[in-house]
Amino acid sequence: MEMIEERDVAFPPAHTAEHLLNQTMIRLFGCERSYNAHVERKKSKMSFHLKQRPSRQEEKEIERRMNELIEQDLPVTFEVVSRNDLPEGISLDRLPDDAGDTVRLVRIGDYDVCPCIGRHVRSTSQIGRFEMLGTNWEEHEHSFRVRFKIVQ
Repeated sequence: MEMIEERDVAFPPAHTAEHLLNQTMIRLFGCERSYNAHVERKKSKMSFHLKQRPSRQEEKEIERRMNELIEQDLPVTFEVVSRNDLPEGISLDRLPDDAGDTVRLVRIGDYDVCPCIGRHVRSTSQIGRFEMLGTNWEEHEHSFRVRFKIVQ
């Protein structure tokens, strides 16, 4: 589940982009969802554990794919399911222990599905433009941080 803090829910376009970026990184690099995310109106950052540092071309591909997904106007829908009836591949590792017996899933078209309690836009075209501000690579941790903003 995306780690939600109060400041995160104030800007649904960036929070919805967070879901898209998680799935884009999974598909491009075979990694897990971000292990650290700070999503805000002015600037956001997300960190991923990767096997190796992405090339400049791969970084540009992340931004290209994100804006392509946004332009596709994918619907953002919600579904409440029982913990015991989760679709395959849905992890509850990041849910708090007191989350209860039902889980709210957020779906973005057929592209991503994830447990989440945050606020989102109704479709990806409402996000705006994804603009990558920069990246950092930490060799020792194999950590790749993406800094971005949403331009509306």
